[in-house]
Amino acid sequence: MNSKTLRTTLLAAGIALAFGSTAVQAEKLVFGVSASQGSLQYRTAEKFAEVANEKFKQAGLDYNVAFFGDAQLGKDKELMQKLKLGTVAFTQPSSTMPTVSPEFALWDMPFLVKDRAHLNKIEQEVFWPKIAPTVEDKGYKVISLWENGFRQMTSNAHPINSPADLSGIKMRTPNSTWRVSMFREWGGNPTPMAFSEVFVALQTGVIDGQENPLTNIYAAKLQEVQKYLSLTNHVYTPSYLVAGKRTWDKLPDAVREVIKSSAEEIRPWMYDTSDKEEAELLDTLKQGGMQVNTADRAAFVEASKPIYQQFAAEVPNGEALLDQALKLADAS
Repeated sequence: MNSKTLRTTLLAAGIALAFGSTAVQAEKLVFGVSASQGSLQYRTAEKFAEVANEKFKQAGLDYNVAFFGDAQLGKDKELMQKLKLGTVAFTQPSSTMPTVSPEFALWDMPFLVKDRAHLNKIEQEVFWPKIAPTVEDKGYKVISLWENGFRQMTSNAHPINSPADLSGIKMRTPNSTWRVSMFREWGGNPTPMAFSEVFVALQTGVIDGQENPLTNIYAAKLQEVQKYLSLTNHVYTPSYLVAGKRTWDKLPDAVREVIKSSAEEIRPWMYDTSDKEEAELLDTLKQGGMQVNTADRAAFVEASKPIYQQFAAEVPNGEALLDQALKLADAS
């Protein structure tokens, strides 16, 4: 091989190596989620990653969303810390957000959200302009609002029809000040605990019951360790696509646009899936042996008034946020 041929061969090899290296070294955007495999939260996060990665590919952007669910990278509190450190790019918290900014506890107000139309109005007129921005000076950026769902109660003691039925029941709650206050006001014994610990805690009798959307109850197989399912719809809980603010600000505009458009694109699928599966899951849980009752909504609403008063008094602009959200129910 002469010197000219050798130089040509080495150049070609160098170009191939460079292109191969670029493909291998596509910037990885780590997306850590605590939700259980099979839950709507998990599947929503997974679908977002798929859509975003396809968009990156089509746009010729060397980025990749690397999805890790089922608390592989930590529970919600740990994942939020990792966002600030930059070791995780995105996460999908839900009930933990009021610990970051108290305004997020608006969603923790019992029986606040009437239906999907009301939810959409609260999102557009209250959440985005007045609540989402409150976490930015704390190092976070909310990119999208996703579904978790209306929460129901389960128990091993007896059906829960009214607040009086919660007396003495050790009820697992998320690590949320407002959820704890709510169950305490209703007469229960709230026990904050990470969701990943709930199955064993129910199985061993550390707690008597818990509250979650049906999709989470089924995905975590709680029907295997709970006898009663009480349909309360007591709180609507969204989940959020959240980024670390420093990570988000450093991303190129084109990459941020892919993330935002992908998060928005999956929302119709997410809501349709949630609505379709609600009835199916209820039948499945019944067939799995759970005894189902519909709780006395009026009794719970009456017992919830002190929670609203506390929110109005303690949360910045709490009274105004509540008033606006409640008035939007009449317009939905």
